[in-house]
Amino acid sequence: MENSLSNGHRFRRIPRQSVAVHPNMDPLLDENLEQWPHLNELVQCYRTDWIKDESKYGHYESSSPSSFQNQIFEGPDTELETEMHLSRARQTKMEDITDDDIPSTSGRQFLGTPFPESYPSKVLKHFGQSPLPAYEPAFDWENEHSMIFGQRIPAAHIMRGLKISVKVLSLSFQAGLVEPFYGTICLYSRERREKLSEDFFFHILPAEMQDVQVASESRGIFFLDAPSASVCLLIQLEKPATEEGGATPSVYSRKEPVHLTEREKQKLQVWSRIMPYRESFAWAIIPLFDNSISATSGGCASPNCPVASTASISGSSSHEVALEPIAKIMLEDKLAHSSGGSVVVEISNLNKVKESYTEDSLQDPKRKVHKPVKGVLRLEIDKLQAGQADLENISESGSVTNDSVDLGDRPTDSTLIKSLSNGADGPHNSKVKLNFHDEKGTPRNGTNPLGNLDFHANDFQAFDFRTTTRNEPFLQLFHCVYVYPLTVSLSRKRNLFIRVELRKDDADIRKQPLEAIFPREPGASLQKWAHTQVAVGARVASYHDEVKVFLPAIWTPQHHLLFTFFHIDLQTKLEAPKPVLIGYASLPLATHAQLRSDICLPIMRELVPHYLQDTNKELLDYLEEGKNVFKLRLRLCSSLYPVNERVRDFFLEYDRHTLRTSAPWGSELLEAINSLKNVDSTALLQFLQPILNMLLHLIANGGETLQVAAFRAMVNILTRVQQESVDDNERNRFLVQYVDYAFDDFGGHQPPVYPGLCTVWGSLARSKAKGYRVGPVYDDVLAMAWFFLELIVKSMALEQTRLLYNTLPLGEDVPPMQLKEGVFRCIMQLYDCLLTEVHERCKKGLSLAKRLNSSLAYFCYDLLSVIEPRQVFELVSLYLDKFSGVCQSVLHDCKLTFLQIICDHDLFVEMPGRDPSDRNYLSSVLIQEIFLTWDHDDLSMRAKAARILVVLLCKHEFDARYQKQEDKLYIAQLYFPLIGQILDEMPVFYNLNATEKREVVICILQIVRNLDDASLVKAWQQSIARTRLFFKLMEESLILFEHKKPAESMLMGCSSRNALGDGPVSPKYSDRLSPAINNYLSEASRHEELWEENLSAAVSLQVLEISDKFSMAAAAHNIATDYGKLDCITTLFMSFFSQNQSLAFWEALLPVFFRVFELHGATLMARENDRFLKQAAFHLLRLAIFRNDNIRKRAVIGLKILVRSSFYHFMHTARLRVMLTITLSELMSDVQVTQMKSDGMLEESGEARRLRKSLEEMADDHRSPNLLRECGLPENALISIPERFAENRWSWSDVKSLSESLLMALDACLEHALLASLMSTDRYAAAESFYKLAMAFAPVPDLHIMWLLHLCDAHQEMQSWAEAAQCAVAVAGVVMQALVSRNDGVWSRDHVASLHKICPMVSSDITSEASAAEVEGYGASKLTVDSAVKYLQLANKLFSQAELHHFCASIVELVIPVYKSRRVYGQLAKCHTLLTSIYESILEQESSPIPFTDATYYRVGFYGDRFGRLDRKEYIYREPRDVRLGDIMEKLSHIYESRMDGNHTLHIIPDSRQVRGDELQPGVCYLQITAVDPVMEDEDLGSRRERIFSLTAGGSMRARVFDRFLFDTPFTKNGKTQGGLEDQWKHRTVLQTEGSFPALVNRLLVIKSESLEFSPVENAIGMIETRTAALRNELEEPRSSEGDQLPRLQSLQRILQGSVAVQVNSGVLSVCTAFLSGEPATRLRSQELQQLIAALLEFMAVCKRAIRVHFRLIGEEDQDFHSQLVNGFQSLTAELSHYIPAILSEL
Repeated sequence: MENSLSNGHRFRRIPRQSVAVHPNMDPLLDENLEQWPHLNELVQCYRTDWIKDESKYGHYESSSPSSFQNQIFEGPDTELETEMHLSRARQTKMEDITDDDIPSTSGRQFLGTPFPESYPSKVLKHFGQSPLPAYEPAFDWENEHSMIFGQRIPAAHIMRGLKISVKVLSLSFQAGLVEPFYGTICLYSRERREKLSEDFFFHILPAEMQDVQVASESRGIFFLDAPSASVCLLIQLEKPATEEGGATPSVYSRKEPVHLTEREKQKLQVWSRIMPYRESFAWAIIPLFDNSISATSGGCASPNCPVASTASISGSSSHEVALEPIAKIMLEDKLAHSSGGSVVVEISNLNKVKESYTEDSLQDPKRKVHKPVKGVLRLEIDKLQAGQADLENISESGSVTNDSVDLGDRPTDSTLIKSLSNGADGPHNSKVKLNFHDEKGTPRNGTNPLGNLDFHANDFQAFDFRTTTRNEPFLQLFHCVYVYPLTVSLSRKRNLFIRVELRKDDADIRKQPLEAIFPREPGASLQKWAHTQVAVGARVASYHDEVKVFLPAIWTPQHHLLFTFFHIDLQTKLEAPKPVLIGYASLPLATHAQLRSDICLPIMRELVPHYLQDTNKELLDYLEEGKNVFKLRLRLCSSLYPVNERVRDFFLEYDRHTLRTSAPWGSELLEAINSLKNVDSTALLQFLQPILNMLLHLIANGGETLQVAAFRAMVNILTRVQQESVDDNERNRFLVQYVDYAFDDFGGHQPPVYPGLCTVWGSLARSKAKGYRVGPVYDDVLAMAWFFLELIVKSMALEQTRLLYNTLPLGEDVPPMQLKEGVFRCIMQLYDCLLTEVHERCKKGLSLAKRLNSSLAYFCYDLLSVIEPRQVFELVSLYLDKFSGVCQSVLHDCKLTFLQIICDHDLFVEMPGRDPSDRNYLSSVLIQEIFLTWDHDDLSMRAKAARILVVLLCKHEFDARYQKQEDKLYIAQLYFPLIGQILDEMPVFYNLNATEKREVVICILQIVRNLDDASLVKAWQQSIARTRLFFKLMEESLILFEHKKPAESMLMGCSSRNALGDGPVSPKYSDRLSPAINNYLSEASRHEELWEENLSAAVSLQVLEISDKFSMAAAAHNIATDYGKLDCITTLFMSFFSQNQSLAFWEALLPVFFRVFELHGATLMARENDRFLKQAAFHLLRLAIFRNDNIRKRAVIGLKILVRSSFYHFMHTARLRVMLTITLSELMSDVQVTQMKSDGMLEESGEARRLRKSLEEMADDHRSPNLLRECGLPENALISIPERFAENRWSWSDVKSLSESLLMALDACLEHALLASLMSTDRYAAAESFYKLAMAFAPVPDLHIMWLLHLCDAHQEMQSWAEAAQCAVAVAGVVMQALVSRNDGVWSRDHVASLHKICPMVSSDITSEASAAEVEGYGASKLTVDSAVKYLQLANKLFSQAELHHFCASIVELVIPVYKSRRVYGQLAKCHTLLTSIYESILEQESSPIPFTDATYYRVGFYGDRFGRLDRKEYIYREPRDVRLGDIMEKLSHIYESRMDGNHTLHIIPDSRQVRGDELQPGVCYLQITAVDPVMEDEDLGSRRERIFSLTAGGSMRARVFDRFLFDTPFTKNGKTQGGLEDQWKHRTVLQTEGSFPALVNRLLVIKSESLEFSPVENAIGMIETRTAALRNELEEPRSSEGDQLPRLQSLQRILQGSVAVQVNSGVLSVCTAFLSGEPATRLRSQELQQLIAALLEFMAVCKRAIRVHFRLIGEEDQDFHSQLVNGFQSLTAELSHYIPAILSEL
């Protein structure tokens, strides 16, 4: 079964051998052990290979981890993609230099090739990465595994501490090395004043004595529990005993001469060859650890221990501290963790032994002054970590190797040797030099060199004496005694040494001793004896030797140690000196072996047979009068011989019972078993494993009484071990070690123990269940149930393996074992009893119940690997029946833990069902219970259930075994029923909190991701409501995993497992935290952010993939959904658009968006989906302003996709235009369209510029193919004809028109925003801005009306009543048009046409655009007759305020049909009353002697770049009638002066002449303001008559709408500014405006300008004709009644007085003077002369007629005035006759 795992078997054999056993000591153990079953058991226990169950703790191999790229989440103004490309380019450059230091961004800590990046790949059928790796980026199965309640920890990591290897490199003396030196090194505790380990022997030969063939010196390996300041290396040196009269040891310490003389060298060389015995020479104590290291902490004082740079540090003397450190060796982590790193220590403070010394002289060197030796001993010291060595790494030599140790993980033991100090005292300086070795070329893989090389064959493992005193089980076979001869006190000086040997008996003194002494030479066989050093010339001889004696397995009282004392002459003779026998001492082992105190013995002169027996004591002759002059010490180290008497008794009775030598009822054995409970804990623990083995033997083979006693004793022992263990684990490590490694069910040589164990435990349990008193032991049984259950399973598994091992083909798994019916019934009953205990104790809230619950779960878990799974399912079913439904929290918690443990089984996925036809019983149970738990009242239960599911899915997802697509599909189908349950009970899901919802949703997405399309479609086929709920879950997932940028002030908001914002927050930087910690935290935060953004991107892409599949399935009409609205798709797309998405998502979205509209365009464009369409349009426009070009381009293509659908499903773009106009309006309220320039002025923002660019690109037919290709669509995607259509309906001209319409709206919004600061000062620009907005948003009636009403309000604030009224009319016109177009009003086209006459902006064409504008929240639904009437009434009110009564009449006439149709006669009566008052007002205006003017008009010209778009443009301003030229000049100066900066000034041009560009000065802005007159529709502009505006009063009814204006400018051609009538020319300018007044704005742009010139005579004729016309007009005006006489008389008098009064140089007379006298008359052409005379004659004739009429109208009071008129007329006639003689005859 060696390494049977590779053969498909579950058990692995781990060979072992006792560390202290010499290969040649077997004969000592191989005596007939059959007579001693307990010894046989002990030897077997230590020698049998360990059997480890490889599958017990689960085996998990993870696939390569995902690597995560930073996802790019762009905002409107960010350009992260470019920044990341730049930073990656920089990083690539850095990586060329070094690629070691860049931290990994992968999740789970494994190495391997990363998954593809999360951008859509051609290879993968998925759009992006699975969301699960980003949700659990650091998924660690072992960590999750360890968090299960009652989790059992494997028995690895139980050997703590560290190992130190010491190798002697060299010894050198100043005097020179010419003789061999020998030495020992051991661990020594200064605190306890005792040796901690046995001695490691070494020798150093001079160069000429060395054999070249000898292999390198061995190393001594010492074991330490923990670093401690009191632990030292004690080094003792020996040399050949000094020759009398030869060179003494002082030659090595003398000051002069330094070197040995040739004679001294020669003598030493010769003597050392013939002298086999040695004497003490020198010693040194080297502390291994600094005082700063406490023995308890087990680590360095600081994380970074610098290597000491000092080569040597002087020793100092102190009375308080016996030993001062003379140097410190700090090994950095680098050294401790590297391969081949070691410290070379040069010890130069060796103390020469002045005379034989004792341990006391080591402790208190002040008493004896030891001279320093002038030499250096070089050691190589290395640290071998034993801390985490797994039990199975015990190598064949018995040592613990470190193959599997990662030293980097355990900083606590990271110090090797913190300091090497020396116990030297005294005034001299002593030195220790340090050198660091690092072998080149050795891979630094974190293991120590011994791990790679194992231990060298000749390495010496020094036995650790603390092994015998620790509270730990003996794991190795050691059986020896260490003998320490201390002193021999004789009356005379001698050169004394002692021989030590082990004898079997004292019968024959010539018989050879046993070969039982451990040799000092490596590799040599066991010796018969050993010699101590020679105590030269000492009366009291002191020794420091250690003799290691191996003991026989079975002692008799005859076994004893024999000491022989010799004196040796140290003079050079012809042959080697011969020892002289002095005497003997004997020590029987049986009586003294256990003693730890000093033993004193007398010395016998001679030996006689049977010298041990008391009867022969008198025959013996003793030295020194029989005093006890020989003092020695023993140290027994045995794992075979228990010191405790009760344990020995138990072993003895066990032997008698086994060999059947005791009475059959075994009462002594029962007593011995029962007395085990009183054994002290150390003894119990040391022999724990053999005792347990023996008790199991008795349980398996004994009678019922013995069985029960053994079982109870076992329970008691286990309970004590558990309670007295140093760690508080629920499973004591020694017991775990026993079950996992040591227990092998007796190697298959006996029947398995599990049936007997089940029977005895089951009967006990049944007794308890029946109510019998079974004592307190029963609770202990429950507490230790895990141990018995694990034993039962291992016993079964071993039986299964042994039965099938030889018959199983290579590589095949062991088939499950079918338990026999009886055994299974017994297990079932036992399980049922234990289950009842769990159930009952749980209700009482006892923690024992929870632990027992976990044990039962692990029992089932283990059984699943051994027996037929369906038998285990019986147990699981029994459990679930007991814990059915939603139970109390504590019970439910147990149930969840139970399922969690079972479902963690390696083969969970491959488990069968309870019936052969079923799929997977465990998964169905799990799903059922998890869903049930989500409905539990206890919130912690819900969280736990969700977590279990996530961990399981992670485990499957990252399992290297299940990476094939079919495996993933199988797993997805396994869990798919869960989604069905959620859909059936959605409230359960909604009741979960955000974190739990995230857990559930991530699982759903993972399941659906790996599901095949057929299964998905099947899920969507059940019902529309269910499909809708499925997509509700998808919508939830988008919300739950939406990416939210963490606030700058937060550092570690939460993990990907928490819902964002749920986690704790901490400040980004705290002064209390060190920079290193802050750095760690910010790095952790960076990783968290990286994972979270990848998670968000992966979830969105996954949902997009699902929606794409759904769209295609819906196109085939084979699923259950609402085909009328396709709300499943539309709601998801609205979620996609409204959330912050990654660049990868936007790139993947467009092809799907295109496909969806290709397949479902008709449905999506239908009115039912207005909301969706509007949202899509809005978000595409929103994305069109993004700085990231990749996203912006996709938005443009998205808009084109909408346009294409519009062409094919609407035949036109009117409706889409409305949508886009609405959404543009909404977007403009969210977007900053302006930004501040450095000079404080506003300018167009980047967003507005990018939106403009996008709208222009939308209509760019040349760039379109490239854009489509870049966005992953075919170049002809837009112009290709969809299925079911015959013709291509795409029209670029329509797209361009749509684009222009949107650009106009954008411009209007921009202009409005740019004017924000001027709104209050420049009311004209403000009104214009509202007007432009109204026009730009005209396609949407609601918006059109909104802006018109804003404009109306602005006009009312300015008291521009006529303009405000026009706005109200325009609003009414919009409503009326909509009503007429849909034939649901009371008006007809004629009514709209009459409204058009009042306000030309109201179109008289009736279109269906209003119905196209019917969008959710907008449109014709608000356009009603009542609203039209409301605005008409407002217009009427405003027109009447403007005194434009003729418009009022037209408006009231439009209201009357409404009241007629509704028969509202009261309102009709009011209307007619109103009409009467309107017409009366008109009559009053017309009959007024002062002509009525409703407004004044001014032409304003702008010249200068500070006017912006007004520069070089002329406008006509309409102002209230009381505004004079000076007023408007002041007003405009105020407005535009504020716009001038320091470099510009404002200047007003004072005249109305034409402005020439070359006359304008730079830096000056000019305003030219001129009063103008409105021109009638039918007015003859070429007429030379003067324009007196009162003439127009007659046509006021029809002539209040003006679009032409004129002004006359007089000038002379002789250069004078003014001349007489004969020189005065006239320039007439006629201006045409864009639209007519009254308009919606106060000023209109002049679009056309014409000019005429009149000569002086034409002016004169015109002046006369004007006066003639005025008189004639007054005479011929029809009057309705006599009441009109008075006003007529007044106006006639006024005109006549101005016409016939004779005044020099004025009027008619001045014309005659100017043109008919002398020279001017000769210059006139005859035609002009005739026209002038004719005009004068006609004027005089009309005056004459007027005077006659005047006479008829006057009364008495006006007679004098009439006489004046007549006289004036006659005088004028007389004056004129001088120029026109014919006038007399004419008049």
